[in-house]
Amino acid sequence: MASSNGYDDVPMLPVSCTSSSSHPLFFFPIEVSQSGKCIRIDEDMAIVLVALRSLTDVLYFVNILLQFRLAYTDPETTVVGSGKLVKDTVKIARRYYRGNFLLDLLIVIPLPQILIVWIIPHVLVIYGANTIKNLLCTAVVVQCIPKLHRLFHLLARKRTTGFIFESAWASFFINLFTFILAGHIVGSCWYLFGLQRVNQCLRETCEDHMELKCHGVCKELIDCGLHLKEKLIDCERRNTTVTQAVLNWNVTAAACFQENGFRYGIYWKAVNLTHDSNLPEKYIYSLFWGFQQISTLGGNQVPSYFIWEVLFTMAIIGLGLFLFALLIGNMQNFLQSLGRRNMEMTLRRRDVNKWMSHRQFPEVIRERVRDSERLNWSATRGVHEELLFENMPDDLQRDIRRHLFAFLKKVRIFSKMDDSILDAIRERLKHKTYVNGSMVLHRGDLVKKMVIIVRGTMESIGEDGYRTVLSEEFVCGEELLTWCQERSSVNPDGTMIRMPSKGLISSRAVWCVTNVEAFSLSVADLEDIMSLFPNLEIPKEP
Repeated sequence: MASSNGYDDVPMLPVSCTSSSSHPLFFFPIEVSQSGKCIRIDEDMAIVLVALRSLTDVLYFVNILLQFRLAYTDPETTVVGSGKLVKDTVKIARRYYRGNFLLDLLIVIPLPQILIVWIIPHVLVIYGANTIKNLLCTAVVVQCIPKLHRLFHLLARKRTTGFIFESAWASFFINLFTFILAGHIVGSCWYLFGLQRVNQCLRETCEDHMELKCHGVCKELIDCGLHLKEKLIDCERRNTTVTQAVLNWNVTAAACFQENGFRYGIYWKAVNLTHDSNLPEKYIYSLFWGFQQISTLGGNQVPSYFIWEVLFTMAIIGLGLFLFALLIGNMQNFLQSLGRRNMEMTLRRRDVNKWMSHRQFPEVIRERVRDSERLNWSATRGVHEELLFENMPDDLQRDIRRHLFAFLKKVRIFSKMDDSILDAIRERLKHKTYVNGSMVLHRGDLVKKMVIIVRGTMESIGEDGYRTVLSEEFVCGEELLTWCQERSSVNPDGTMIRMPSKGLISSRAVWCVTNVEAFSLSVADLEDIMSLFPNLEIPKEP
């Protein structure tokens, strides 16, 4: 499978984006039971996320296999030219083993699936939901960090290679996705930290009520009483049932779900989400919160005095500043690039106006110059096609010209010419635009060029006053082709003899009835063509 340096990781980019987005979603199955005021794991939601994560892991594994077959450019051969493409599978595999193989292998290991499907069901009763929560979060973070490293590495390479980002729209959507991904991660962490603060509140509440603390009852209640059975609990010589203990706990822990019941700071909104079993609602609001904080640099949040909360707020502000400088700056460049041609047209129009003002052109000529500039820009969009052709291979230039000048075969005098002759003509065609009312030929002047009309209408009037309308696929000055042929002859050795002449005098006047777009061939161009094809047959006018 061929590739080039800078393109070898392209297939991994969309998979990395999807997989990186799926990791923080594993924070959301961890929630607080509203009835029991305890921490639990929503198993149904976890199974859905396991299926999603498994799908992204399969795609990522396929990309790992592709890395063993994806050719690369040898850096040592890039000193001159674009470099040599290495297709040897052994060298490709060796390069990948020395590169990102171990990192990709760590990323694709299904740790969350193993925990949720096999480990958690067996150890949940032993260790409790809070311990399982910490274990699941650790596994997610361990895999999320290297995956984000791979993703940002791919995004950073666009600055040097520009691989799939050559399109302005592609660059725009990648930048937008990166900004949303940052909001997704911040919002998911905000939900997780809010859950941790709820857990902290429940534990402090437990510490303050010794009758619940005895015999580990408090810990069991925070874990939703997973292995408490209906029995008598001796707490400070007071016997009580589990049911009564749970009722007492619900009354006591209710303060943790009141705004003034604990120092939640920026996590108060997350507290309300922790006992919501609706995954889309929890996720969308968390995404909104993260996106809002990054966009406003955390300006609307006042943290409590909890040090980790303050550090999290500072991290949001720093991340927002970084993304604003990097991503929003790129978006601004993209939006400016959309109007770059219009800006170039505006600058050129300003330069032309300054030039005409400096040369003190009369208003009539100024208006004609403006019309000509406007028409020329409309026809070319500010692109200089000849400059684009310069560095292209000759056969590609030929094919492009055949595409651009396909109309030549519809023009009567060129319709029966061979492709080799037409190719020589196409190489010499020059684009011309004429505004309405422009004079193309004056009676009695030299005919300096042959004009092939592509769009628009001209009108010709001969010495006898007869008017002729020239429209698309008509030629103005086609007699110049015959004249160039008649004044040239061939020696026995094949060399051309140029007959002296003062030039062809026009016997008619031609002007533009509408704006006209055309291509022209000068006398020198036609003489070159005659020298290349001395036996050229020119169709006679019917």
